[in-house]
Amino acid sequence: MADWNPALYLRFAQERTRPASDLLARVEHPGPTRVVDLGCGPGNSTELLVQRFPQAHVLGVDNSAAMLAQARERLPDLAFDQADIADWAPSQAPDLIYANAALQWVGGHAQLIPRLFAALAPAGVLAVQMPDNFNEPSHRLMREVAALPQFAPHIAAKVAAGRAILGIHDYYDLLAPLSRQVDVWHTIYQHPMTDARAIVQWLRSTGLKSFVDPLPEALQSAFLEEYERRVALAYPARADGLRLLAFPRLFIVAKRAP
Repeated sequence: MADWNPALYLRFAQERTRPASDLLARVEHPGPTRVVDLGCGPGNSTELLVQRFPQAHVLGVDNSAAMLAQARERLPDLAFDQADIADWAPSQAPDLIYANAALQWVGGHAQLIPRLFAALAPAGVLAVQMPDNFNEPSHRLMREVAALPQFAPHIAAKVAAGRAILGIHDYYDLLAPLSRQVDVWHTIYQHPMTDARAIVQWLRSTGLKSFVDPLPEALQSAFLEEYERRVALAYPARADGLRLLAFPRLFIVAKRAP
């Protein structure tokens, strides 16, 4: 898959940063000294962490060179590491591991989530936000278009099947025996979008990448056109002409015992 496109990702920066801010608002820690932004992307979430914890050493981690370049430009005084979340381990136990819209790209959550939690310092906090839109029209339509005969041979079966994250009760059950306190919740954001093309552009920088990038260049535009046609039907114009993109997100905040 091609590297991430920070400019496309940040086209909807305000909407993408809102859940990051909502997650951070539920983090309670008297004064973390080591904070990790796991899957920091272009640094928009990292900037929130720096503002909230100005005395902490904040480290951004991402596997995308392009995203890290953007993050370093945004926050030149901060440290950033290129690494894959699947096998990342901190050199020192952090007081806060914060992962906003990142862990959904990593499999094996039954092992990953307890491993990250175990990496925390005493009284540390694991804070996670993930899109939970596998069954939303936006993502169901990706899979439907991918199954069309002209596209299916080019898209891996694993991608076409999608990668559903665990259920909210599963995350609670994973962390409750290990934690002093676990808070899990859902929020469904309703993002006003100008038209169906704007919805496609929103998703082109994230969920659509794994469907479109493997296609030959000649088929990419055909896939996007068919997907946009279906999105236009699934998200009709509202009273003001805008279209509401429902975007469910799952939140987890778990605290270690002191």
